[in-house]
Amino acid sequence: MQHYVFEPSPRAELPVEGLASRFPVRRIYCVGRNYAAHAREMDGDPVREAPFFFSKPADSLVPMGGEIPFPPATRELHHEVELVVALGSGGRNIGPEEGRELVYGYAVGIDLTRRDIQRQARADAHPWDMAKGFDGSAPCSTIKPISICGHPRAGLIFMLVNGELRQSGDLSDQIWSPEETLSHLSHLVALAPGDLVFTGTPPGVGPLRPGDHFEARVEGVGTLIGSVTRAS
Repeated sequence: MQHYVFEPSPRAELPVEGLASRFPVRRIYCVGRNYAAHAREMDGDPVREAPFFFSKPADSLVPMGGEIPFPPATRELHHEVELVVALGSGGRNIGPEEGRELVYGYAVGIDLTRRDIQRQARADAHPWDMAKGFDGSAPCSTIKPISICGHPRAGLIFMLVNGELRQSGDLSDQIWSPEETLSHLSHLVALAPGDLVFTGTPPGVGPLRPGDHFEARVEGVGTLIGSVTRAS
């Protein structure tokens, strides 16, 4: 029996629709500015820009949303609703046509961002880690296996805050398809079962404040509901 100097932290995991089994999470990757309208609102160029990636710690995952404390060190917590790809297998240097074979299922995620920290990091040419990878920064819904939802490549993706529509788009608006995203990413790192890939957000990103209630939805995939509470 293995002994540790202290008890290891629980492994991050997500429920799976229709199963008692859980999906163990290995890594969380995110692709930036993958919808043309959002790229423009973030001062990017969707015509020339190749996909780029950042990551979040696995333990930043918030399964099923729920109550999320407002994070410290920011005045600008922003929401970014995303289709999440959950991998059931992996590989290196895969082609776009192979990407679909890696997918176990899909979920709805929110890439929470400390926008003021990100803005300053960009101005200083510093990494985004503390803007993107903080505690509780990755709310995510139940995973829907492809046996139930197939591979959604069109359909509404939107975000409501206090009942008001904030973000709205269609999965077909993605600059890089999930297969292409996985191919690009696999040339940078080895993908593996348990990886989650947040595939970008449509336009309309904006603030979340303590007391706000949110509902994020991807047509054919699911809904993620929660609220923001005051920091403890």
